[in-house]
Amino acid sequence: MSARDTTCKTASMKTISTEPMYNKENLAKLKKMDSLAPEVMKAFWAFDKAAVADGAIPVKYKELIAVAVALTTQCPYCIDIHSGNARKAGATDAEMVEAAMIAAALRAGAAVTHATHALPN
Repeated sequence: MSARDTTCKTASMKTISTEPMYNKENLAKLKKMDSLAPEVMKAFWAFDKAAVADGAIPVKYKELIAVAVALTTQCPYCIDIHSGNARKAGATDAEMVEAAMIAAALRAGAAVTHATHALPN
């Protein structure tokens, strides 16, 4: 398979795509989604905007929270968008790393506490 191929054959000879799952070009499809489900998408965009708007929690902190959540959910689109928004809101490298460490601690903590389910009573 050459570097330019975007499909390959599996052992059962089924053709599958080898294009990356996460490609920023996919975000252009959001406009299509807007037209296919206009009321729902309009509500989503309004909610999304309101959720990160300045309020009791300043925008910078909301975006740092969003970065930590994005790292936890491992969404590359969200990581890119919210890390950029956090930086625009004044987040420093140190704040970004601390947000990442909070996300890492929570993921590790979840694994530790879920391990209790593997032990007999």
